[in-house]
Amino acid sequence: MTPEDNMDVTLIARDAQSTGGPDPRVFDSEQIPAAQPALADLRATVGGADLAAPPVVLPDFHHKSNMELPSSVAVATRTSVRPTLTSASVNCGMALIALNSARPAPAGIDEFYRRVRERYPYPPGMSTELSARDVLGCARDGGAFAAERFGTGTSILERVEELGRLDLDRYDGADRLQRELPGLVLQLARLRFGMVGPTNHFIELQEVEEVFDPDTAAKLGVAPGQMTLQYHAGGGVFPGAVGAMFGRRKHYPKQIRAAMSVVKPLYHGMSARSLAQLKQRYRLYFSGGCPPVPLASDEGRRLMLANAAAMNYGFAFRIAVYAGLRQIAADVFGGPPGQLVVDSPHNSIYQEEVGGQPAVVHRHNSCRAYPAQLMPPGTTFAETGQAVLVPGTHQTSSYLCVAGGSADALYSACHGAGTVVSDFARRGISQPDSQHRATLRFRYDDAAPASAAHFDDKGVDEVLAVLVRGGLVRPVARMRPFAVLH
Repeated sequence: MTPEDNMDVTLIARDAQSTGGPDPRVFDSEQIPAAQPALADLRATVGGADLAAPPVVLPDFHHKSNMELPSSVAVATRTSVRPTLTSASVNCGMALIALNSARPAPAGIDEFYRRVRERYPYPPGMSTELSARDVLGCARDGGAFAAERFGTGTSILERVEELGRLDLDRYDGADRLQRELPGLVLQLARLRFGMVGPTNHFIELQEVEEVFDPDTAAKLGVAPGQMTLQYHAGGGVFPGAVGAMFGRRKHYPKQIRAAMSVVKPLYHGMSARSLAQLKQRYRLYFSGGCPPVPLASDEGRRLMLANAAAMNYGFAFRIAVYAGLRQIAADVFGGPPGQLVVDSPHNSIYQEEVGGQPAVVHRHNSCRAYPAQLMPPGTTFAETGQAVLVPGTHQTSSYLCVAGGSADALYSACHGAGTVVSDFARRGISQPDSQHRATLRFRYDDAAPASAAHFDDKGVDEVLAVLVRGGLVRPVARMRPFAVLH
């Protein structure tokens, strides 16, 4: 039985009816209707934009106060780049590792997280993992740099979006990046490399409880009863610095403001070739907000070059995390090192085709979900479709899926179901788990782990049902957490 069989999802995709901006394509249901205030915020933000298609609203749609755009959306434009249509720090993402050992005893779980905290402490301090030259290597070569540096082998790159690298030559190349990038950014990007940290980032041990598509699961390397390791990590300091340099954003912590007071004028001022260009850059990046940048312009190429470099650094960042976590797991639990199932960003700006024409697709807290025919030939995903993670929370199941291939959704899917799970629990729609299961919840201090009782899966299942019936994804396996660090 698949998760959607017993769900009454009566509303899958619709055009929101309102005035004041373009009507988005909404994927929701009667149980999880898209919030009208967030829809109004979306329309206001994209009003007047050169849209290539209706904006896409996905399940788990909500608006954080420190973000310009609501979460769980995808917006495609024809001729402009609009950084506020995604996070100020691109290439935050999630990944899944299939481990090769049995579920550990409590002592083994304790030891695993002790070693994780030792390897990735929080607060992280001022130690550095990279040289300035290494930072440039990450920005230029992305996942390939990290796969070589951390000994994972390049075969894993087929499981990383864009094979872990965007080509900088498309946007004037690495030489321009190195020539214009302030040295202070390179020094800052040496810090906190490979850090996961608390808040909504996590490192979670799970067990595969159910497989819906055995053939696809086998191709992805997942089997019933297997232990998996799912983690949510950012893209590192470099993407955050790039985001701060190309506009004034709502999320602007004190430490970023202090660095940008020096770096941002240097970056934009020292490379300006005329007074007119300097004035243009002031209007675009200093005067408030974050105006659209014409793609077919020097500023457009410069912005896309910085974005590609930030994405590459983020791919390298999470492969470094993968290398560290799978080695710790092998050392503590035994067996050979685990294998990467998928690494998927959920804040990105890519040039893609929309309606058969070039476009710029901005995804904010939503992940790309390409069907098999759009994946690189010869890769596993070219057989299965791109693997897509639909996490619940540490108190519910999560799902491994593959893309269904919905052009109406701009080949996108939501990156999780956390707010829906919380809302269902608050409203009494979800009840405590009937089997009384729980997750050991570790923190970054030395306190003993707490036990977090599970809910039923109604929240995450409702999100999945909308995605499945809308043709965005197909479920492959369900994983249940038993320990988490966040």
